[in-house]
Amino acid sequence: MKKECVGMLLAGGEGKRLGALTKNLAKPAVYFGGKYRIIDFTLSNCTNSGIHTVGVLTQYSPLLLNKHIGIGKPWDLDRQKDGVAILSPYTAKEGGNWYSGTADAIYQNIHYIDQYNPEYVLVISGDHIYQMNYNTLLQHHKDSEADATISVMEVPLEEASRFGILNTTDDLRIYEFEEKPPQPKSNLASMGIYIFTWSVLKSYLLADAKLKDSSHDFGKDIIPAMLQNDLRLYAYRFDGYWKDVGTVQSYWEANMDLLEEDLSMSLNNKNWRTYTHDSNFPPQFIGESASIKNSLINSGCWVCGNIDHSILFENVTVYEGSSVKQSILHPGVKVQENCNLDRVIVMENTVIPANTKIITDINEEPLVLDQEIMETLVSQQHLKGVSK
Repeated sequence: MKKECVGMLLAGGEGKRLGALTKNLAKPAVYFGGKYRIIDFTLSNCTNSGIHTVGVLTQYSPLLLNKHIGIGKPWDLDRQKDGVAILSPYTAKEGGNWYSGTADAIYQNIHYIDQYNPEYVLVISGDHIYQMNYNTLLQHHKDSEADATISVMEVPLEEASRFGILNTTDDLRIYEFEEKPPQPKSNLASMGIYIFTWSVLKSYLLADAKLKDSSHDFGKDIIPAMLQNDLRLYAYRFDGYWKDVGTVQSYWEANMDLLEEDLSMSLNNKNWRTYTHDSNFPPQFIGESASIKNSLINSGCWVCGNIDHSILFENVTVYEGSSVKQSILHPGVKVQENCNLDRVIVMENTVIPANTKIITDINEEPLVLDQEIMETLVSQQHLKGVSK
């Protein structure tokens, strides 16, 4: 079955900087936004863009991620002839290895792509929060007669050293690319979203695989090699919301962004839905003594305390006398009586004992709590007045 464009979704990241949030699961599987997991945004972009052939490349702690994706039903990717496919590292008669880089992950799955004989390949990441029509990106690639097109956006210059930085001519043709430069020459940053003409990319993947000193990475190896050979590489400017949730701080910020009026509406965009599984919990209950301000409260929640500028996932319980402010409570969290939580992230099924006070200073990363951390705090009698 020939496809014009095949999507390859890189979802094997360990996410070390997210700490406890990725202790037992891959970064794309982390809960986000009161109802979703991070990968839901990229998968929804695919189906909304009409890209229904998607290979998801997993590696680090993939069990929950694989279970979440399943056969792809929430994203209309449960199809017999194409749809979604989980592509983990494997062994064959000639051997096998873990994915050693982003380019190597695609190289090891050339056979998957070739069965669809595509003209183009879309390479995307499963750990970013954004809504993008990939068809617009693909059309830009075609109009530019490009060999590769990189989606870019402007970032604050003081943060530019965290990204791959591009320099372009007036018509957006790329003439220089630097991966995380210490002294960036511009603030035009790669979003890690690429469209390649497949015949061109395949030849570079095959050549790169033979190089023992290569890190087999798109930003460090493939893109620079293409530029060195004077291929046609173009930038595509994206002007919407995009967030790389690579740290606890950025994860917390991206969740809080959803409480801003203009961004909260994006989740309710009927023309560009973000899809996920529905657990079918009953409607939330808001008690007579409860107070809720500017927050997202999901199904199954039982709230009798005060919630301010916070996000509560499904089946969360907040007892009377407790206050939750600027915080994120994952599914099944229980906050018992007379607690005070401010700028914290509480992981799934964690119980916050009565009379607990946990406040993160505004100049620090929000504190991440799971049941093990809470039990440690209890055993050390550090519950009252805990701060970070």
